[in-house]
Amino acid sequence: MKKRKNLKKIVVLTLCLMLLTCTFVSAASTPYSTYTYTMDGEVRESPAAYVPDRSINNYDMNMETALKNPKDIFVDPKNYIYIVDTGNSRVVVCNETCTYQFEISNFVNENGVPDKLNSPEGIFVNTTEIYVCDTLNARIVVFDTEGNFRRIIYAPEADIMGDDTLFRPVAVAVDESGRMYVVSKSTYSGVFAFNDDGSFQGFVGVQKTSVPLAVRIRRFFFPDTTTISYISIEFNNLAIDESGFVWVTTNGIEDATLESAIRSGDKDYAPIKQLNPQGNDIMQRNGFFMPCGEVNFMSSAVKSNNRVQGPSSIVDIALGPNGVYSVIDNKRSRIYTYDYDGQLIYAFGDTGSQLGNLKDPTAITYFNSDIYVLDGTLNSITVYKRTEYGDEIDLAEQYLISLDYDKAIDSWKEILKRNNNFDAAYVGIADSMYLSERYEEAMSYYQAAGHTQGYSNCFKELRQRWIEKYLFLAILIIAGVIVGLYFLFRHIGKVNKAGVAKSGKRKFSEEVFFGFYVIMHPFDGFWDLKHEGRGSVRGGLFIAGLATLAVVYKNVGSAYIFNPGANLGGIWAGIATIWVPLLLYVIANWCITTLFDGEGTFKDIFMAASYSLVPLVIFLIPTTIFSNVAILDEASIITLFDTIAYIWLGGLLFFGTMTVHGYSMGKNIIVTVGTVLGMAFIMFLVALFTNLIRRMVSFVTDIITEISYRTD
Repeated sequence: MKKRKNLKKIVVLTLCLMLLTCTFVSAASTPYSTYTYTMDGEVRESPAAYVPDRSINNYDMNMETALKNPKDIFVDPKNYIYIVDTGNSRVVVCNETCTYQFEISNFVNENGVPDKLNSPEGIFVNTTEIYVCDTLNARIVVFDTEGNFRRIIYAPEADIMGDDTLFRPVAVAVDESGRMYVVSKSTYSGVFAFNDDGSFQGFVGVQKTSVPLAVRIRRFFFPDTTTISYISIEFNNLAIDESGFVWVTTNGIEDATLESAIRSGDKDYAPIKQLNPQGNDIMQRNGFFMPCGEVNFMSSAVKSNNRVQGPSSIVDIALGPNGVYSVIDNKRSRIYTYDYDGQLIYAFGDTGSQLGNLKDPTAITYFNSDIYVLDGTLNSITVYKRTEYGDEIDLAEQYLISLDYDKAIDSWKEILKRNNNFDAAYVGIADSMYLSERYEEAMSYYQAAGHTQGYSNCFKELRQRWIEKYLFLAILIIAGVIVGLYFLFRHIGKVNKAGVAKSGKRKFSEEVFFGFYVIMHPFDGFWDLKHEGRGSVRGGLFIAGLATLAVVYKNVGSAYIFNPGANLGGIWAGIATIWVPLLLYVIANWCITTLFDGEGTFKDIFMAASYSLVPLVIFLIPTTIFSNVAILDEASIITLFDTIAYIWLGGLLFFGTMTVHGYSMGKNIIVTVGTVLGMAFIMFLVALFTNLIRRMVSFVTDIITEISYRTD
């Protein structure tokens, strides 16, 4: 029995050592991190989806002349590999094992004259022809798949494409009908489109230009004034999918503009676009961030040998299986892979000299499930093999595309066992459940991933079902609310009307209801508030309390769609949102108006400010209630009414100050600006005083600690 126990211990120990060894081997095989992002832009490391397999140079290709500054790589339908060797002005053709077969450099053109390529930079190959971007010769040269010359597509006439447009082709793609798309250097009108006969058709997909606001204002008022010319952004690469849609990339967007676009989701300045034949961007951007490469530009959580600032510099895109695509960030030597919905499923790579690291990645392509990356400095190809983890992700994507939702869910759940921080897996499960009409279950997974758009889509379907089932009840509820509000405001109107002629002490309800009169008749209302005693401090405190409750309810009671990060901290934030600005305003305004001969007392200022909060009560509570039955597409309605509430509040504060102190419009503007500056100064003094107290406490604590050590 004792021997059996010892044997069990040895077996368990051996298995543990084997697992640790496998872990270390796996970690050692990837000299880079693999990671994704959460909805907040936080890095989440994940298992390796691709590991480096080998590096291929000219010796491995059985080729005498080494590559020199290669720019493009392509795999044709027969799995032949084409390398655009720009520095040697040739195209190298290899078989599926990447063994050299032949090269294209010199040829005899259509006039029977010897000709040759000059620094080509791009290539596309279909089942019958090879299209080469002969960059410095400003043309596209077409060969058959054996390398025999067929024809040349020359640059369009200058009067057709514009005198200021150069034709320096760097990338080309051809659809099944023979329509050709070409990206040209220093071309800002979009992508060249040619018919199958080589005739120029026009430009598609012109990028939007970012012109600073100051320049636009100057041009508006002084249209004849010469300013800097802001031209459109040029593309740098492209690929075409089976449906004939063109995927284009650019790295010409200014960092500040691109950072702003990434945060706001502005697709006009997206570095990656999917264009239909009309040139319209139809890319799906349903991920946490639009496809753009790096999101956390200064993240120290990503293990890297280089610290690069700013957004990614996307130089190429490769379309993989099952709607997946990958792009290269030339700044970080990193590969970012997205699914068809634009969700980042993994990112990996780094700069360095180890196998798997890169120095100057210039092109990327898929070879079945492998990824081939061309390096313009190392003059070699790095091959990445997909791991079991990557296979599982691909399988889940495949099930989703084939509409086999149950298997897709099972596959995503298997992925979560390997990486429970993978938000895209939660989204994948939720997408599958949504498409199979399991909306309530899908909502829980969307919420786990923080995917508000998917959650909203599910809620929309459930809301539609509820309306169809309880339409009559919904109409009755809405009608009842409208009737109730009608009688309430009618009663308030009667109370305020009766209060005009009333003198002496007023009821508390009359003082509170007077706030509704103030917001509709600000000049008369604030005058009566001060001189007729129709309001009071207790009424102002009550209204401020209601406004506080409205903001707190907004913070903690809004639907998940509109406030994903809601927690109990929103209670304190709501209290501070009302009382801190209110007290700062009253104190600062009292200080300033004392110097500017204001007629209002501290009490008058507080009452005017607190009664100005009524719009928040009127608007924030209904919009918060509405948020619980609204979808994300209706967010603009909530934003509109919330904005009206705060603008109304600001207007009441302004005119309340003018009425209470008896100021003219001009003087009141000066006092208002002074009040804002005074609020900032008070906050500065409070921060300074708090910091001083903290330092004093720290100093005393250090002295006591030192004395205790010495006495011991």
